[in-house]
Amino acid sequence: MSEKFNSVDAKTKTDVNILENNITNKEYRQFLDEIKSKINSSRISAAKKISHEQILLYMKIGELITKNQEKNDWGKSVVEKLSKDLGKEYPSKSGFSSRNLWDMRRFYIEYKDNPILRQLVAEIPWGHNLLIMNTTEDIKEKEYYIKATIENGWTRNVLNLQIKNNTYQRQVLSQKTHNFNKTLPKVMAEQADKTLKDVYVLDFLGLTEPVLEREIENKMIEKVKESILELGYGFAFIGNQYKISTETKDYFIDLLFYHRKLKCLVAIELKIGEFKAEFAGKMNLYLNLLDDTVRQKDENNSIGIILCAEKDSFEVEYALRGMEKPIGVAEFKLTKELPSKLKDTLPSREELEKAILEKKE
Repeated sequence: MSEKFNSVDAKTKTDVNILENNITNKEYRQFLDEIKSKINSSRISAAKKISHEQILLYMKIGELITKNQEKNDWGKSVVEKLSKDLGKEYPSKSGFSSRNLWDMRRFYIEYKDNPILRQLVAEIPWGHNLLIMNTTEDIKEKEYYIKATIENGWTRNVLNLQIKNNTYQRQVLSQKTHNFNKTLPKVMAEQADKTLKDVYVLDFLGLTEPVLEREIENKMIEKVKESILELGYGFAFIGNQYKISTETKDYFIDLLFYHRKLKCLVAIELKIGEFKAEFAGKMNLYLNLLDDTVRQKDENNSIGIILCAEKDSFEVEYALRGMEKPIGVAEFKLTKELPSKLKDTLPSREELEKAILEKKE
């Protein structure tokens, strides 16, 4: 019997050796990568379904708590009791703490009258939902961060950073200055407007004013990941001081990106001072050069963004009027301003100077 098994085992080894000899390294690697891709996709899909069902469950629990409290005139103690009983019934589950149950109740109350958001919140994880609930008050702001998380695939840390940087206020509520509506097709103009912020916060660069434009540029390249995050979803970095040569002259664009959603090149020029009308003319030149010499046939027209320390919206509007190329103008801040409460507790510059002089005397 053992001889028979040894014979079969030897034949199997021979077949495997023949098979390995017939498979090239490249072919097998492609085959393995395809299988791994299918496995990973399946895992991601399963995780999303579990998260989706969890959010629906939490919404339903929140609804049951709210309605039963109203119906039976139950106070806060019922949530404490419910938490203990669920903990005994489902000891392996950690989501039924009294705090989490209160969050479920609040979650239901927050979105019960908004059928659209009730559907959307199930598309993002519970931790993201808690962060949005705990850090934003306006329902429109909540809607923005929920939709942005779904669209951009933000992690919880990225979402937290976007909220702290007031992305909603800078991207939705602010009055942006550009000519996208007059120079781009409607759908693309709307997408470009969503992409542009009124003010870009570059405090992660660790720079304080005054600085040179090249310093900002170098720091943005050094921290390109954070820079792209602040610019918005869809940007891919191409290069800095991007050279375009003509028969008579070389031109250099401060920063050049490609935007995957807009399917176009995005040129960014950095100006440390106040916006001047000639900046728009220079950007118009760069965009013409990009479209004629760099842009691919299947790509849309290039877009320009001028980042400056200050801008006068009236001057920007007139500078862009008549321009055929899509250009946006935005301010940048290297350091965030102190909160008003903190400002009130700190001495002014004049008070500090006076105190220093008195000390010297």
